[in-house]
Amino acid sequence: MKLGTRGSELARWQAAWVRDRLATLGVRAEIVVIKTRGDAEVDRPLHELEGKGFFTKEIEDALLDGRIDVAVHSLKDLPTGLPPGLTLGAIPVRHDPREALVNGRSLADLPPGTRVGTSSLRRVAQVRFLRPDLEVVPLRGNVPTRVRKVETHDGLDAALLAIAGLERLGLGGKGSVVDPLDVMPAPGQGALGIEIREKDTATRQALASLHDVTSAIAVGAERALLAALGGGCQAPVAAYCGEWGNGKSRLYGRVTANDGSVQLTASADLDPKRPEAAGEAVARLLDLEGAATLLAR
Repeated sequence: MKLGTRGSELARWQAAWVRDRLATLGVRAEIVVIKTRGDAEVDRPLHELEGKGFFTKEIEDALLDGRIDVAVHSLKDLPTGLPPGLTLGAIPVRHDPREALVNGRSLADLPPGTRVGTSSLRRVAQVRFLRPDLEVVPLRGNVPTRVRKVETHDGLDAALLAIAGLERLGLGGKGSVVDPLDVMPAPGQGALGIEIREKDTATRQALASLHDVTSAIAVGAERALLAALGGGCQAPVAAYCGEWGNGKSRLYGRVTANDGSVQLTASADLDPKRPEAAGEAVARLLDLEGAATLLAR
């Protein structure tokens, strides 16, 4: 079985994790590295690039062409609308979806004027809303590079990254977890999306034991919210499934103006039998508050 992935250290780690899990099931797999547009165009923030699927399209093309059998993605990078003929074959156990602040205990503790690096418009907008006195600095590159830029004070003092990426690469100690209601993560953050050809039943069966129902429910609600709002992966749309007592969950959604001047947050109970309904309900609440206007900007 051929597993397609991006070439970053984190992406290769994720593909290797899938390969090793398949090996325990007696399925031999090899990793095929594919360069994507998002990896090639590193001189501009992602939200300035036109189109969608910056980290996925070339891999999906290889899947459709039969050059690979499986595409391993960070689910937050995968558009909610998949190309005809492709589907998600499995969503493994999700890692911690929250954000991490590298070189700081919390955003509230950072002195005014601190230069905070991030590559995401969603993070930029939320930081500007929460701390307009901080300076947000564009930050691209793989996870170790971003951490190194902070540690060497290469144009910035701190950075926001996904805690999942840090911990997967053994860098978890470099960041402090951020309250998800301060800076809400991206829909699907911390989860892997294993994409296959829709009619490839043999591959679907081979991946079946990697699928985690609880994780799929949570990310299903978050991605339904993103789809209902019509936002792409780079839109300033955030989502987070929080756990409450008695095993109940609640979906939070957020849209923030690019300049941080306005922030809209809504939530709804999540029914595990109909997770998409929670996403659609939160999207409706956000629309009533003016989300469409903010996203149109």
